Amino acid sequence: MRIVVTEFISLDGVVQAPGGPEEDTDGGFAHGGWSHPYFDPEVLGGAFDAGLRNADALLFGRRTFLTMAAAWPGRAGDPFADRMNSLKKYVVSGTLSEADLTWNNSELIPAEGALDRIRELRDTEGGDLAMMGSPTLVRALIAAGLVDELQLVVMPVLLGGGKSIFPADGGKRPLELVSTTTAKTGAQVCVFRPAGGDEG
Repeated sequence: MRIVVTEFISLDGVVQAPGGPEEDTDGGFAHGGWSHPYFDPEVLGGAFDAGLRNADALLFGRRTFLTMAAAWPGRAGDPFADRMNSLKKYVVSGTLSEADLTWNNSELIPAEGALDRIRELRDTEGGDLAMMGSPTLVRALIAAGLVDELQLVVMPVLLGGGKSIFPADGGKRPLELVSTTTAKTGAQVCVFRPAGGDEG
């Protein structure tokens, strides 16, 4: 399986709380819901829809999983929601238990040893293992060289600080730009894949 990450991201690299004011206020983040003015249903919605069609499973960190699990089960009857609800879901957490995973078809990956388990999933046959949000987990996967594709939905706004998906370890990680599509809102869907070359 390929690990494919999709993120709403500001020009200064912030991915925190794109969906709503209370989504993630860690660090005093006050701009929750910042992505809404730039959402284009045709271009951005189409990119998410295509990504979900290619997915065989979803991978989440704890906070993103809980946000999604509170939202999607109640939207049954919409094709996108039905696909979200039916897919296998893997949740990395050191605090949740299996009993907390009330969203259909969810499985816990304990935080301890999570990278090894995710590496095993990546080595299996199948479609994509899709990720959204989950910045802490995504950062760890990028650092470990486990992300096969980054779909960054770059929005024309500066947020001045917040959570990032990019490792700050001094490592060089070349990427290849596979495609870019511009929405009428000024957002761009940019697809990157690892380009090889030395890290360091």
